[in-house]
Parts: sequence; C-alpha cells; structure tokens
Amino acid sequence: MTRQPHDQFAKQYLTELLTPHGQVEVSRELTTEVRQVDIWFLPTASESTAPKEIGLLGKMASTACLLEPFRNA
Repeated sequence: MTRQPHDQFAKQYLTELLTPHGQVEVSRELTTEVRQVDIWFLPTASESTAPKEIGLLGKMASTACLLEPFRNA
C-alpha cells in the first residue's frame, strides 16, 4: 500500500498495460534485504517478441524486469 497518489496511479497503469502480456506483481518483497519494488513483471512464455502496442514499455518488458516509476524529474 502506498500513501502517494502518483505512485498508486503508476502501479495501476503499468499493471493494466502489462497484464495481457505476462504476470505482474505489485509491491513485491525482495528476499536479499527486506525491501519492496513497485512492479515485478514476468512475461508469458508465449510472448516471443516485445508487444508493439505498448511501445518502449513493451521492449523493456520483453524479459523479466523490475519497474520503479520516478516522478521527481
């Protein structure tokens, strides 16, 4: 759970975009040291190429990846 509305929005948005292409976990805990990442994505085995309809995000998610949206640019 997050207290920041922009963080919650980013997690929901990425979940909606990535769910058709694989498994998405929000706020996944890491076991090396107790931490959480915003999004853990694991593409489905049937996805042989990056999904073109979501552009650069599709390329980033062509393999298992962690995503941490950043807002303070």
